[in-house]
Amino acid sequence: TLYGTEWHYIPKVPDDVPLVADMSSNIMDKVIDIKKFAVMYAGAQKNLGPAGVTLVIVREDLLDRVPENTPTMQRWSTHAHKDSLFNTAPTFAIYICKLALEYIKERGGVPALEKVNREKAKILYDVIDSSDGFYKGHARHDSRSLMNVTFRLASEELELKCVEEGAKRGLIGLKGHRSVGGMRASIYNAMTLEGVKALAEFLKEFQEQNQ
Repeated sequence: TLYGTEWHYIPKVPDDVPLVADMSSNIMDKVIDIKKFAVMYAGAQKNLGPAGVTLVIVREDLLDRVPENTPTMQRWSTHAHKDSLFNTAPTFAIYICKLALEYIKERGGVPALEKVNREKAKILYDVIDSSDGFYKGHARHDSRSLMNVTFRLASEELELKCVEEGAKRGLIGLKGHRSVGGMRASIYNAMTLEGVKALAEFLKEFQEQNQ
């Protein structure tokens, strides 16, 4: 999320090494083979629903591979054996996840989302790449995120101006994380193609007026 980077391939590991992935930023952004992972962990707040829900997919043989002193609540097996109802569930957050999944299904599922996500990301990366250095992308081309497009301008003052003028156009949340600075366009599944096109046009206009 912070750096705008993403793995676009599944790392090869020895058969006896469990592959674990934090997919909080890119769950549901594209089709993946979940059988290649031992554990998939994802906070719901990016592509599945509101904060307060976590999706964990664990290979069954790993459920009990935990130290004996692991607290009951932190054991995956506790939740797996109780159908995720060991404790009082955050029902509202889970309900919103249900609505989000129904929405994804209605749009054609993850394959359809992937097609749109790639189109959205390409629109913004094309603006960056054709700006002659006015916008400088943070991530390497082969590691660019489909969900978070990060870039810098020549100065922090110019970045602040871009953020402020973007907000006047209804383009909010463009400021990068405080630990890395710069700019970040988060274009998760809920962001429409029209919204991304509006941002792209704004960035082109901003460059014309400030280079």
